[in-house]
Amino acid sequence: MTTDRAVVDTGARSMPRPAEPDPRMPRLADAPGFSAWMLDGWGEADRTPVVPSGSPTATAIHRDRLSSALPGRTLAIAAGRAPMRANDTAFEFRADSDFLWLVGVGIEDAIVVLEPVAGGHDAVLYLPAPFRPGDVSFFADPLRGELWVGAMPGLGEYADALGVRTRRIEELDLPGDALLAGAVPASGPLSALGGHPRSGELAQVLAELRMVKDDWEIAELRAAVDATVDGFAATALEIPRAVGRGGERWLQGTFDRHARTFGAGPGYATIVGSGAHAPILHWVRAEGAVDPEALLLLDMGVERRSGYTADVTRTVPASGTFSPVQRQVHDLVEASHRAGLAAVGPGRDWVDFHTASMEVIAQGLSDWGILPVSIDEALSPEGQHHRRFIVCGVGHHLGIDVHDCASSSHAAYQGARMAAGMVLTVEPGLYFHAFDETLPPELRGIGARIEDDVLVTDRGSEVLSSRLPIDAAGIEAWMATLR
Repeated sequence: MTTDRAVVDTGARSMPRPAEPDPRMPRLADAPGFSAWMLDGWGEADRTPVVPSGSPTATAIHRDRLSSALPGRTLAIAAGRAPMRANDTAFEFRADSDFLWLVGVGIEDAIVVLEPVAGGHDAVLYLPAPFRPGDVSFFADPLRGELWVGAMPGLGEYADALGVRTRRIEELDLPGDALLAGAVPASGPLSALGGHPRSGELAQVLAELRMVKDDWEIAELRAAVDATVDGFAATALEIPRAVGRGGERWLQGTFDRHARTFGAGPGYATIVGSGAHAPILHWVRAEGAVDPEALLLLDMGVERRSGYTADVTRTVPASGTFSPVQRQVHDLVEASHRAGLAAVGPGRDWVDFHTASMEVIAQGLSDWGILPVSIDEALSPEGQHHRRFIVCGVGHHLGIDVHDCASSSHAAYQGARMAAGMVLTVEPGLYFHAFDETLPPELRGIGARIEDDVLVTDRGSEVLSSRLPIDAAGIEAWMATLR
């Protein structure tokens, strides 16, 4: 990471400057010869935005749907900005999901405003102009100066590529009654909106509109799932090396590299858990070794440039072969998973697949003698004893967020019926923590989850991630072919 204390001066994101510059290292801003020389002599660069194929048409339809849902209201959705990691170093930017759904690309410090007009809304995209040759900030601003960050699309390029009117962010004048959603940063050109109230109504409407995917969105999700399945193979190939050197983090890095190569990156923090780490639901630290005799839980997803992500989990034996007790646990999870998949379909209650999966889990645990109460008491609303070993749910909406549509009302989410075009995950598991003394010793430290991405169709459902086997014998055969 390169910086020049003599150049950088960008407020909250700047490096400190010495009070008295050393003449051997003068501030370039104080060198008129340098500044004059830097303003001229630059040619043109290619500033064409990278826009996912079909996105402009799809997002125009999304904006029309939002317009119809909230007629006559001024609607504003902010993209956000990357949070700071330390000093002048920021995390990678990822735009707010509602902004992506409406615009199609992430633009830091931008905001899309739907202004009411007769018959609907006009969309205007407000964004900062990049600093190009001829502007001092071209070489003096490390955040938007093209000398630092490379050629950047500007208002004209985005207007042509996206089919949306654009204006400079400085021209934004949001009316007081506007509904505001998205990510409003505490610093930067949109920070003045910090006092504008956020609209829960707008956030909820957007989340519920995003529940049923259109053909373009489904195609993006298919591509994300396909890339993810390939990523599982690439990661599984590295298990022997991870056992010998590198551990969980080697496998995490393998998938993340694959995701960045064949997509925008991982859709969430990649989970790699070996042995006693497998029961830890969000083991993203991946700082352990890979035990060659233990189960290995892999929860991974590629995110497309459009923002749409897969979310797939498989639990595999690092050795390539399940031990009898490992297979016992995995077989129960598989049975629960198949019951959940069978309960997905149009017109079914959302809770149906959760209930179906949980009934199998509870019955299996009861058969093993692990539950302290009868199966009926465990499954009762007042009981739920089986949930000690699966405290999470068994599925969620999937789309432009890994846990999509989170701002929806309960009635539109858990209290609703499934509909064609919804994409969801089914992901039951069993999580036997190594320090759980209610368990027999042979089960402690075993964790298993199976997760598939499922499209609800007109007549039933389609498992988008079906190229990966879910049964123990199939997983063993799949691993053998890889090796």
